[in-house]
Amino acid sequence: MVFVSSRIVFGENAFTEKLVVEDREFEGFSIAVDVAPFLLIRSKEGCMLGCGFLDIEAADALNSCAVKVKGVKTFDDMMTAKVVEVSKAAKKKGINVGMTGKAALLRF
Repeated sequence: MVFVSSRIVFGENAFTEKLVVEDREFEGFSIAVDVAPFLLIRSKEGCMLGCGFLDIEAADALNSCAVKVKGVKTFDDMMTAKVVEVSKAAKKKGINVGMTGKAALLRF
């Protein structure tokens, strides 16, 4: 489970939250899009855990650390969802397809 330490709302369709996962802080972003939200969790180092909207090919082109999970609607869902795609930079951190989103976050 994710602990939320603060929330900033941007209009009716977007917000950001400070998230704490096992004593590590992350920033979560949520933007309402069609039937599912665009979700992204970012580490202080710049690594990203994102939902199905995240483009791993673009992350690779930018040499960015990015990890994708699918079928999620909340930050808590992202913790238990299985990683489905990983950028080359994320692979160097030991993140692999099949691990949970939470396990990936803790390797950032």
